[in-house]
Amino acid sequence: MPTLRGWALLGAGLALIILWWIFGDPELLLAGTFFIVAELTAIGYVRFHKPQFDMGRRLGSTTVHNGDTTTVTLIIRNRGRRPLHQLSIHDEVESLGLAAFEIAKLKGHESASATYRVTCRPRGVYRVGPAGVTTSDPLRLAELSAADGPIDRLIVYPTVEDLSGFPVVRGQDPAMNASRPEHSQRGGEDFYTLREYQRGDDMRRVHWPYSAKTGELMIRQLETPWQSRALVLLDVRPSVYESADAFEMAVSGAASVVTHLVKSGFDADLWAGDPDPIDASKYSAAMERLALVESNDDIDIEAVASRIRKKGGGGALVLVTGVADRSLLSVQQLLSNEYRATLLMGASSTTSQTLVGFHRLGVATVTVSPTGEWADAWVNATRSSWVAVSAS
Repeated sequence: MPTLRGWALLGAGLALIILWWIFGDPELLLAGTFFIVAELTAIGYVRFHKPQFDMGRRLGSTTVHNGDTTTVTLIIRNRGRRPLHQLSIHDEVESLGLAAFEIAKLKGHESASATYRVTCRPRGVYRVGPAGVTTSDPLRLAELSAADGPIDRLIVYPTVEDLSGFPVVRGQDPAMNASRPEHSQRGGEDFYTLREYQRGDDMRRVHWPYSAKTGELMIRQLETPWQSRALVLLDVRPSVYESADAFEMAVSGAASVVTHLVKSGFDADLWAGDPDPIDASKYSAAMERLALVESNDDIDIEAVASRIRKKGGGGALVLVTGVADRSLLSVQQLLSNEYRATLLMGASSTTSQTLVGFHRLGVATVTVSPTGEWADAWVNATRSSWVAVSAS
């Protein structure tokens, strides 16, 4: 199609022909015809010289944290023998920005590359590409555009702060008197009970001595030690947050504690608005969930707690919210038998009256303003109420 310059040339040509029709000067007709033929020739040129190219892209990192910067490198290769003139390349990172480059000439079978930087904010999952390439004739009278190359995903995780210490209250469970949590991955070898074999069970889990004694196949019921498990529950109800910044602060707190627990060997689960908790040891999946999480008016958080209690789990419970309310207090009470150590993390600039109820139940609390930092508040809570330890 014509470029802006090409449209101007066509307009000038038509104007000259109209003047020829009015005044009858053959030179006006000749000039107008020349302009129009030149533009049609340019259009034919770009159609005949349709670009044949390969487009590739390299991301500095496909996963970054909120506020980080990553690089994107575009690589274009001319597959044809004819040179490509006046190449314009643009590549868009969905909602984050558009990068544009110009290449005056790309010879046959020649390659060129260009790199740009993207500041990744806010959290989310973004589409990168496809890149658009526009080529024109040497006079830039006509151009031809094409979109080519791969479409990539850029995942921007929430901001993660470094935390130290573990949410383990002394004295609430005999197992918690250990100076360090036992390191245990899902599917470890520790077991506490036996159960009857069910179709589909792994035969390697059969307890043969006991099976021989009873005459029935018995399976080892694997469990993770209490002090190596945790559940991080992110309150997604918009009513408990003073602002969008408070919600983002809570999401950052959930991401920080998930990262901390997983690095420290805990078998952690995460609930962030899904029907059921997800396995946080699958770190990339858990962080992608937090990258996408949004507030939800339709959540009945007490019903969620009831479902979690029926499935069991146990260990440490970390409640991440804004202004803690009575519904969240009910959640803690519903889960207190399963999760005997609880930490409440609140992103709020005010103090909730409900905190008194949490304190009476022995719940440690960490509160920060929507513009504050979790790390310092976490350390203070750890020093006053929690056991700071490390896992091997």
